[in-house]
Amino acid sequence: MDLSFPPEAESFRDRVKVFLTENLPANWKGTGALSLADAKAFANEWREILLRNGLIGVSWPKEYGGAGLSFLEQVILSEEFVKAGVPMGAPTDVFGFQMLGNTLIAHGTQYQKQYFLPRILSGEDRWCQGYSEPNSGSDLASLSTRAQLEGDEWVINGQKTWTSAAHLANWMFLLARTDPEVPKHKGISFLLVPLDQPGVEIRPIRMLSGESEFNEVFFTDARTDGINIVGEPGQGWNIAMTLLGFERGETAATLPVRFRVEFDRLVELARETGANKNPLIRERLAWCYCRLEVMRYMGLSALTAFVSKKQPGPEASISKLYWSEYHKVITELAIDILGPRALCLSGRPPSSSFQTDDTGALNSTASWGVTFLNARAGTIYAGTSEIQKNILAELVLGMPKG
Repeated sequence: MDLSFPPEAESFRDRVKVFLTENLPANWKGTGALSLADAKAFANEWREILLRNGLIGVSWPKEYGGAGLSFLEQVILSEEFVKAGVPMGAPTDVFGFQMLGNTLIAHGTQYQKQYFLPRILSGEDRWCQGYSEPNSGSDLASLSTRAQLEGDEWVINGQKTWTSAAHLANWMFLLARTDPEVPKHKGISFLLVPLDQPGVEIRPIRMLSGESEFNEVFFTDARTDGINIVGEPGQGWNIAMTLLGFERGETAATLPVRFRVEFDRLVELARETGANKNPLIRERLAWCYCRLEVMRYMGLSALTAFVSKKQPGPEASISKLYWSEYHKVITELAIDILGPRALCLSGRPPSSSFQTDDTGALNSTASWGVTFLNARAGTIYAGTSEIQKNILAELVLGMPKG
């Protein structure tokens, strides 16, 4: 079995490295070496650099503003950016890039692709995801938000909760029940809804870490144009599963690199504190390393599927279950290595402090304590571990429901 990348892919990797050398300061140490304000300013500037060089939405077709490159090249770009400590162009809009954009390419109308994809690339539109509801989290198909077609507009009433980045977004893709008379999975539609309108209220939710990344969103006779439905009415469930598959499939291919960077920094922390001399700590580090290798091979498998243009299926739940449960373990280990210093959530000395990305993996200025809290959320958002096990049991292993 040959696990190496083809020569043309490695040639692209060389071009990415040259690009990074030419566009980053000579003494660049990653965004973790910057203050939060400077890191935010850098992210905005970096996005413009990537946009000018055609390195945003690289696997999207050229006709919609993308670079028309392969998914393999997209993964290589992500790997090199992670190693360099720079964001992937749109760190505040993973919903638009990683989820909705790919879904529109697969299922959207020509109008939706031509209108929305360039606006995602430019940053004019920023997206959030309207799935979870107060009584419909893990059992998403039981959602109660309603949408009714009145003339040429959908009228929406209901509530979404745990909506990441809704306070930063101006659009939401959401699931709403459009036919209450059919079985619950068949009466759901996938709608694109502007948030800057009467009838939409966004309320931030304060988290354990003190931040407010999540929100409640209330819809009272909110409206969206009739053409802003992806697929046909009643096809929302299948489209939502495709979107989740893109999220998890791409994550499976790129996340092992992020977690390896995090692991290497934890090893460095163990050496700094002398914890590496403890045989139990060394054993736990070895456990994490072995799981990272498993994650890497699963990522290569996911990458193979994407390169062969196979649409992601329920097996994508394997990766979500695996990485989220792994991340609980490694962050617990970090807390044990730190001891009482882990109680300080405001940060640690710059030589060994990192910031979390959208998965909760450490990469630069927040403390391990904050990441420890985020890791717990990782087993809940995007489908709880229990739900992932049910999906795998029923749809992959063929076991009966129950």
